[in-house]
Amino acid sequence: MKKNRIVLVSTPWPLYNRPSIQLGALKAHLRSTHPDLEIDAGHVYLKLAEKLGYRLYRHISERTWLAESIYAALLYPNQFQKIEALFKREIKSNSLLNQTGLKDIATRTRQATDAIIASFKWNDYLLAGFSVSLCQLTSSLYFIKKIKKRFPNLAIVVGGSTFSGTVSDHFFDVFPEIDAVVNGEGELPLSQLISSLMTTPDITDLPPIKGVITPQTTESGGPQTDFNQLDDLNPLPIPDFDDYFALLQSFNPDKTFFPILPIETSRGCWWKKTKTNRRLKPNNFAYTSGCAFCNLNRQWQGYRSKKPDRIVAEIDHLTNRYQNLSLTVVDNVLPKTSSMDVFKAVTALGKDLKFFAEIRANSSASELAVMKSAGMHELQIGIEAISTSLLRKLQKGTHAIQNLEIMRNCEELGIINRSNLILNFPGSDEQDVSETLRNMEFALPFHPLQPVNFWLGHGSPVWRNPERYGIKAIYNHPNWSCLFPRRICRQVEFVIQTYRGDMGLQKNLWRPVKNKIRQWQRSYDLLQQDGAKSPILSYRDGHNFLIIKERRLQKESIKHRLVGTSRKIYLFCRRHRSLIQIRNRFSKFAEDQIIAFLRMMVDKKLMFQEEDTYLSLAVSRRSPNPGNVGVED
Repeated sequence: MKKNRIVLVSTPWPLYNRPSIQLGALKAHLRSTHPDLEIDAGHVYLKLAEKLGYRLYRHISERTWLAESIYAALLYPNQFQKIEALFKREIKSNSLLNQTGLKDIATRTRQATDAIIASFKWNDYLLAGFSVSLCQLTSSLYFIKKIKKRFPNLAIVVGGSTFSGTVSDHFFDVFPEIDAVVNGEGELPLSQLISSLMTTPDITDLPPIKGVITPQTTESGGPQTDFNQLDDLNPLPIPDFDDYFALLQSFNPDKTFFPILPIETSRGCWWKKTKTNRRLKPNNFAYTSGCAFCNLNRQWQGYRSKKPDRIVAEIDHLTNRYQNLSLTVVDNVLPKTSSMDVFKAVTALGKDLKFFAEIRANSSASELAVMKSAGMHELQIGIEAISTSLLRKLQKGTHAIQNLEIMRNCEELGIINRSNLILNFPGSDEQDVSETLRNMEFALPFHPLQPVNFWLGHGSPVWRNPERYGIKAIYNHPNWSCLFPRRICRQVEFVIQTYRGDMGLQKNLWRPVKNKIRQWQRSYDLLQQDGAKSPILSYRDGHNFLIIKERRLQKESIKHRLVGTSRKIYLFCRRHRSLIQIRNRFSKFAEDQIIAFLRMMVDKKLMFQEEDTYLSLAVSRRSPNPGNVGVED
């Protein structure tokens, strides 16, 4: 009997409060290419979250090694002691996880997972496809092992960022339950694979399909890194999240909630594909391959984005269909040229939306204001460092002064800044650390950055050019040997790698920064409590004078008054300005007087200086107009 039904599965531990964009996009596409095909999308991570409790699930899903340890304990019980040791190292002072323990969590997870597996009619499916990204490797393997044991003839296909570019000759020997791997995005390869299976149900008899890796292609020595991706994203149908919402509505009322809708406007990274050698003061930046630490784009070739009207229509449709107003843009970075058109059109929808997105640090204040008007609530900005010398090594193409400017602009607009500060980057030195510590003093009035220890991602520029960063050897992160048997670790390249080089030196170098970030966070939190979340450094404009207020922890606030030209210079430098620009704008005033004023402002940490460029740090207490943000009033 010919089967015309497939299932797409997303296993724990993605964020439970949003549908899988991968499943939603694939289901919609396959339904358009195979109208007679029945497609089930199993957001099984949501079901496990409901069974474990959302709070416990969230604590586990927030840390990669914690998440991977749960199902590793079920897959490899002989390694339980090593896995438990890793689990205990990762939970640190987490009282909930300490109280519960790995054994109890693993037992509850096994019971819930086995019940979930039993609820599917696997024998009815032509194919089961698993989308595997960060934190989903061991959970996917557990599901696959269990399913394949009972239904050996079911074709098991995996894809996602975890497997792109990592499938070696020994992959299918190590994971024999997997029949095929989709390398890169899944729409075209999976559609072609399904068409072939409908004609030839035995997956071992399939003809070669670009972007699909099988035991047969590895034996024949065929290419293992070919992608088979869409040239244009605009014809894609709108993602289908019906299965997620149907599952959510099946829960008891006390277990339901309002999810966050994922929106995809582009794939890849426009910064990664950029090739230029323009001058950015105070140094030349030559970049050819995107951010040095990033491996988020290894599953794509090039950059593609949807047209603004297509994006707006998608937002309008999804919010109407699922009656939700919170959205997260899943792009690695928002499109460079079209985002403002999108957000202006979204504002015109008249919906009270709430967005999260990721952007680059060179986004202007006026662009941020447009985003805010559309409903931008939180941003993760590609800051990564507040040392220009380190930003150069990271290949960010930005300066510390730009990062401080966008941090200030977010503070002024009330956009929560969830950005990272990378520590322990290989090849960083004392200059990078001292510059970071110095510049951090000027960033203290703004939302603290989140410290993130550098980790070596498979396929990143650092991974591809280790010698440039003083790396002598690259290998799998040692935590994988806690989770997997030695034979697997020897034959599989995992996404998270590590290296032999200057790791010890970097840890010591960056310890003062880590300590200072803790103080920054504590001080910021206390000041926000004391001041009912009012800005720490702010100004009020009196038209011909300016009053700057500096709130201090457990001390009286300090006020500064600027009049006449001083006021005008301070407002002019709401955008970072070079000394030449300032002199030209205020040519009637002596240069030594201008320099003396700027030096005084920097000494008081009311302005920031990077070489011959200056930035005013106080935020306006008046809600800024999108057309005027960041310029002289």
